[in-house]
Amino acid sequence: MSLTRTARGAALRAVLLMVAALPAFAETTGKISTGPGHFVLANEGEPIDVFTYKPPTYEKGPILVVIHGSDRDAEDYRNDAISIAERLEVIVVAPLFDRERFSDERYKRGCGVTKDGKLQPKDKWTFNVIVRLVAKVREMEGSKLAYYMIGHSGGGQFVAKMAMFMPDEAKGFVAANAGSNVFPTRELKFPYGLGGLPEELHSDEILRRFCAQPLTLFLGTGDVHQLESDSFDFSPGAMAQGPTRLERNHNFFNEMKKMASQHGWPFAWQIVETREGVAHDGARMFHAPEVEKALFGNCKDRCRTP
Repeated sequence: MSLTRTARGAALRAVLLMVAALPAFAETTGKISTGPGHFVLANEGEPIDVFTYKPPTYEKGPILVVIHGSDRDAEDYRNDAISIAERLEVIVVAPLFDRERFSDERYKRGCGVTKDGKLQPKDKWTFNVIVRLVAKVREMEGSKLAYYMIGHSGGGQFVAKMAMFMPDEAKGFVAANAGSNVFPTRELKFPYGLGGLPEELHSDEILRRFCAQPLTLFLGTGDVHQLESDSFDFSPGAMAQGPTRLERNHNFFNEMKKMASQHGWPFAWQIVETREGVAHDGARMFHAPEVEKALFGNCKDRCRTP
């Protein structure tokens, strides 16, 4: 039996809608394009938009995974990181954690470690997106490139928590102007402290490993304002860490360093501050000359080898 024109039209529209909804996975073939680019990471059926930049002079530098802040503006963060890519010869990849699918608990606060306050299986943690992304970029480039991470504001929270819970193979973590951190105390409930987490996630082994990670707290010396307009966290857990982001991060560093010293553990963290009074501004942090020290320290060859 033949379809009426109306029925055929409805069927065609349905097919077109389904096709339009399909992620553009074809873009993930071949190498990362030179200059600004974009592809969609399949991410096991939950597609992630990824904004990229490869310098025209790129050879075999590392991958720099850039984690956006609370405004969920991955493309803007990619643009802000272009100067880093060109100065330091790295490939920038900036995944987008959209609000529709990634609540604050799944993104910057709990990073999928918890949901509605309950511990989630490790394969549900949001950090897995980064592991899959790096694997995909390595596949596209045909090389097991080293990788680093940098995140600002909410992205800084994400980066520091990944260093704690799932450091993977990252050569370095840079948490810039994070609004709060996971302090080594059970008196504060996660994500502000260890309270409520099972022993397996705050054991001495976990904390020792965390202290040994190459984590940099990259701080704007002007990030001393309590402004709702830049998503300042006024919650009791955050305020217990200090009245400003700058103080919170110094307090966090000092508490972790003190704990490492008391246990005789290696402590590989550093604080890098901007010489200018940069406030809560991701673009200015990424353009600051100190960003190279924050990312690579004394690694003069940009740590090109895996």
